[in-house]
Amino acid sequence: MPEASGTPLLIALAHAMAPHALPAFLLVLLTAVTAGGLACGWLQRRHAALEAETEARPPRLVLSLALGFAAVVAAAALFAGIAERATPTHTLGRADQVLADGIAATLPWAALRAFSVLTHLGDRAVLIAIGVGMAAWLLWRRHTGLALGWMLALGGNAVLNPTLKNLFERARPVHDHGLALEDGYSFPSGHSSGSMVVYGMLLYVALQLLPPRWHAPAVMAAIAVILTTACSRIFLQVHFASDVAAGLLSGGTWLAVCIASLAWAQGRTRARPAT
Repeated sequence: MPEASGTPLLIALAHAMAPHALPAFLLVLLTAVTAGGLACGWLQRRHAALEAETEARPPRLVLSLALGFAAVVAAAALFAGIAERATPTHTLGRADQVLADGIAATLPWAALRAFSVLTHLGDRAVLIAIGVGMAAWLLWRRHTGLALGWMLALGGNAVLNPTLKNLFERARPVHDHGLALEDGYSFPSGHSSGSMVVYGMLLYVALQLLPPRWHAPAVMAAIAVILTTACSRIFLQVHFASDVAAGLLSGGTWLAVCIASLAWAQGRTRARPAT
């Protein structure tokens, strides 16, 4: 057993996982995309009943706020736990390095080249272009509330991620393949948090404005883009796995806060004429 031989279980798992990281990623991606599509279809079938229930019963604001607060606290605690253990002297940090070294030694060059292209979906320039373009389109179509929520979500994450990077100051893994060159701090991953917020908000806008038949494909596409962009950072060895997990967690928490705020504001706007 790994523990008996003196090797912590997490490090042993990272060592065993590294040669199979690519098929494991493809399996997780397929499972997540399929589950997202199925869940969206199920929620659409439940939509009429949920809408009728909401109309018959006033929103429980206090309960919603309490649940949201608890979720944020739980996410913050998990983030803090990752940050505390993602150092070279802790087991998680050592497992990160073992996984990065194993991927560098076993990943096929063709896969590395593919991830070096796909990772640009999370580049700052790409996300800024999407952000500016979508904000302009929403304002042009007079979706003022969505435009404001969109800009606040993207702007907030643009401040949050660099702040966290400068707070923890974690060095990046060594990456000398020449396909992706990154400097600056590593924790949490900016590509992961940025993709989570931008493509997550893009999905939210799509669910608000597109016909229902496009909802499931939109969910599946968003999941595919977010997971692929995030995991590309691990395969390119420009981020440790815990950097990516923390980036998805911080971005996902901020995204949930923004979407919940938008949904609450839209609910008050719809309820105002009836009142």
